[in-house]
Amino acid sequence: MIVKVCGMRDAENIRQIDALGNVDWMGFIFFDKSSRNVNLVPTYLPEHCRRVGVFVNATIENICQKMKDFRFDLLQLHGNESPCYCQLLRAAMDNTVNIVKMIQVASKTDLDTALPYEGVVDYFLFETKCNSYGGSGKQFDWDILHHYEGQTPFLITGGIGADDAGRVKAFHHPRFVGIDLNSRFEIAPALKDITLIDKFLKQIKQ
Repeated sequence: MIVKVCGMRDAENIRQIDALGNVDWMGFIFFDKSSRNVNLVPTYLPEHCRRVGVFVNATIENICQKMKDFRFDLLQLHGNESPCYCQLLRAAMDNTVNIVKMIQVASKTDLDTALPYEGVVDYFLFETKCNSYGGSGKQFDWDILHHYEGQTPFLITGGIGADDAGRVKAFHHPRFVGIDLNSRFEIAPALKDITLIDKFLKQIKQ
C-alpha cells in the first residue's frame, strides 16, 4: 500500500518523515490560499520518499519552474484541470512524471467525473467533496468507491486519522493502492506528529 503524507514544509519535519522508512510519497502544496502553502524550497528535501507537487489550477509554466526547484516524481492536480490540460502537462514534462488527479466524492454519481481522465492520468485521489480546493479534513463514505469500475489505480484521502487503521485495512477494491494523510496527523499546519504517523503506519502495515 502506498502511503502519502501531504502538506509538508518544515525541513526538519521533512527529514523525520523521510527517515521513518514507511512513507512512500511526500506532498508539497503550492496554493496560496492553503495554510500549508510552500513559498520557499526547504533546506532538506526527501531522499527516500517520492516527491509530489500539489497544484490547484496552476499554469504549466509555474509547474515547470517548481519542477526545477523540487525535482518532483509526481504531480497532483487538485483543481479544475481538464483532461486536455493533463495531456499538455505530461508533454511539457516529457512523460517523466506521474500525474494524480483529485476527484471529489459525495455520491456514486461523482465517480462519473473521473471517466474523462481514464487513460490520461496515472492515479486518482478520491477526496471528500467540499466547497474548497484544499480539502475539508472530513471523511466520506468509502463504500461509494465500490461502484468505481475504472482501470486507473486510486488513493483515498479526506480526514483519515489515527483511529482509522482498522478502516483502512478493511477496505478492499482491485484498484485501491494507497492513502493520503494530512491534517489529522498535525501538531500545527504543515507540521506532522512523527510518533503518531509512525504508530499508525505500523498498525496498517503489520
